[in-house]
Amino acid sequence: MSETKRIYTGPTLIAKGLVARLNELGISPIERNDHDSSLRAGFTMSIANQTMVFIRKDEYEKAQSTIDEYLEEIQE
Repeated sequence: MSETKRIYTGPTLIAKGLVARLNELGISPIERNDHDSSLRAGFTMSIANQTMVFIRKDEYEKAQSTIDEYLEEIQE
C-alpha cells in the first residue's frame, strides 16, 4: 500500500460514513478490517469493529477538507 495513505482508523460505522462522503467526491477508498478478515480465516488477533480507510496519495489533497469536516462533525 505504498501508493496509498491511511486517513482513518476507528469504528466501522464512522468509517462507512467517511467512505460515503469520499464516494460523493468520486474517490473510491479502500476499507480494511483485519478483525473480520481474521475471523474468516479462523483466527482473531485484532480489535473488533475497527476499520482502516485508505485513499490514493494523489487524491489526498482533493479529499482533505472533506475528511477534516466529517471528523469535526462527528467530533472524532
